[in-house]
Amino acid sequence: MSEDSNSYTMDYKLNTGGCQMNKKGCHRNSTQKLSTFDWMCDLPETQKDTDFIEVQFKNTRKGYFLNSTKIPLEKGDVVAVESSPGHDIGEVTLVGRLVLLQMKKYNVNPEKIEIRRVYRKAKETDLEKYQEAKGKEQATMIKARQIAESLKLNMKIGDVEFQGDGNKAIFYYIADERVDFRQLIKVFAETFRVRIEMKQIGARQEAGRIGGIGPCGRELCCSGWMTNFNSVSTSAARYQDISLNPQKLAGQCAKLKCCMNFELDSYMDAIKDFPSKEIQLETLDSTYYHFKTDVFKGLISYSTSANFGANVVTISAKRAKEIIAMNKRGTKPETLGEQVEKDTKPVPVDYENVVGQDSLTRFDTQKKRPNHKNKRPNNRPQGAKNGSAENKENTPRFQKPIKKNGNNTGNNEK
Repeated sequence: MSEDSNSYTMDYKLNTGGCQMNKKGCHRNSTQKLSTFDWMCDLPETQKDTDFIEVQFKNTRKGYFLNSTKIPLEKGDVVAVESSPGHDIGEVTLVGRLVLLQMKKYNVNPEKIEIRRVYRKAKETDLEKYQEAKGKEQATMIKARQIAESLKLNMKIGDVEFQGDGNKAIFYYIADERVDFRQLIKVFAETFRVRIEMKQIGARQEAGRIGGIGPCGRELCCSGWMTNFNSVSTSAARYQDISLNPQKLAGQCAKLKCCMNFELDSYMDAIKDFPSKEIQLETLDSTYYHFKTDVFKGLISYSTSANFGANVVTISAKRAKEIIAMNKRGTKPETLGEQVEKDTKPVPVDYENVVGQDSLTRFDTQKKRPNHKNKRPNNRPQGAKNGSAENKENTPRFQKPIKKNGNNTGNNEK
């Protein structure tokens, strides 16, 4: 605990879905789900514009509360807030004018909805109850799944969240059909001895609560910043010429990836300048069918076969419109190739490659090794050439040993 008896929250870390956080400041906390960049934190005059604060609980659950007693709160403080029944423990994630903008974004109107109050900064006893309640969540979820399976209910319990004081538990479940869980609630109440609240979520929301890393190598968008989940259809993949492979289009929630909608509007605007894919191009030698479109380069590829790529020719969208206009007038061009070269001719780039760093084959050239044979000393007699008969005759050879008294002395005559 901190030495300052008035500040109980500086040394405590809340466990909010596997992430520990007690940081304060303007920056976005990378360990916190659905964290918001407080771009107004450097403006002191905006911090006291409102008494509303944003409090985050486990995973992606957030709430907005009224600081009616004017408690000095900062981002990262752990507070006890009003709940039904009892109180809950959460972390302050936003204060000041930015809270009003977030409330407007999520359609939280204080005039129509009763805003609950902030009780106090969390004390040591509050945090002990909080940790005790959170320690029971994993075992409770496993037991709840067994009970739901024994009752033969077509549902999946994805997560369990206990209230800060341990008096209530929220069961998050996924179900494709309507589930009658009246009997299930009775069994839960008798087994866990707490107040039960059932909350249905979708597959995308479950992925956001669990978290993970996407195929792009970054944190899941639904866990990092997305709060509104718009429907994604396969037409988004067709407009962007993405391969209709279910394994590549599906995310970790087994639904179509939300990022397919991110660039869809840009593709829709760019496609307006392209002719329809159903229109065929007629020439004197053949009929061309649409094969592929490169939206951002403004190029269209046509094939002489409607089913696969055969004799593929790439032309610009402008050239395609000209040919379509000619076909409507009853005329046909000779070929597409000549005009393609004019339309898609690359623009020469005028620059000087000083060090040769743009050459892909700069390391492939082999250096010429020095010829060391010519530098060896020549011990042969002058006038003798290598390989000549005279050189061979003058070359000394081993002689047979001379025998003396019939014995081999082993000495050679020089």
